[in-house]
Amino acid sequence: MYNGNTQVNGPAHVRELPNLFISKITVGPYNNNSYLLRCAKTGTEVLIDAAAEPDRLLTLVGPGGLMGVLTTHGHHDHWGALAQVVSATGAKTFAPVADMDAIEVPTDQGLEPNSLVTFGDISLKVLSTGGHTPGASMFFYDDPYGHGHLFSGDCLFPGGVGKTSTPEDFETLFGNVKLQVFDVLPDTTWVYPGHGHDTTVGTERPRLAEWLERKW
Repeated sequence: MYNGNTQVNGPAHVRELPNLFISKITVGPYNNNSYLLRCAKTGTEVLIDAAAEPDRLLTLVGPGGLMGVLTTHGHHDHWGALAQVVSATGAKTFAPVADMDAIEVPTDQGLEPNSLVTFGDISLKVLSTGGHTPGASMFFYDDPYGHGHLFSGDCLFPGGVGKTSTPEDFETLFGNVKLQVFDVLPDTTWVYPGHGHDTTVGTERPRLAEWLERKW
């Protein structure tokens, strides 16, 4: 059974959905999570956050090739292995438009809020929040056979939203996470964060008032 409780130097955890296979691996000194998504019908793959340890990421990708690498935001710990992964695979790079200048690897396709990234028969919707970084974004897969799957980067974690530097940034991040996640997605939505264990929208929903009061 998949539970998402991965750790550095540990094996990847694989979740098999009817149309999508999700592999989660934890890499690097900041315990970053990278996610390999493979379309079950076509075998087309994308990687979310080439964070660190390129050799482990390339082993996870395997010989089938990689269509693209999606970066959730511009902080270096989320793209530290991007250059090596792209060089080895020829993958196309995707990143939020507002964070492209912070990423030292050229972005092939900038991601606008509410745009779609399609690979094989799978589409991911871009949910941009800002706050953590100007372009901080999440990627949402609406599984037609079950609950949704949200790859939340550093926007949403078990126990709170991501780190912010000012009260205004917190208000931006919290407000957009509430608007785009908690106001519209059901409790069964599974959340795959940029660090740490997975959670669900329903697990986190009762804590919103606490997050707003403490401002982190």
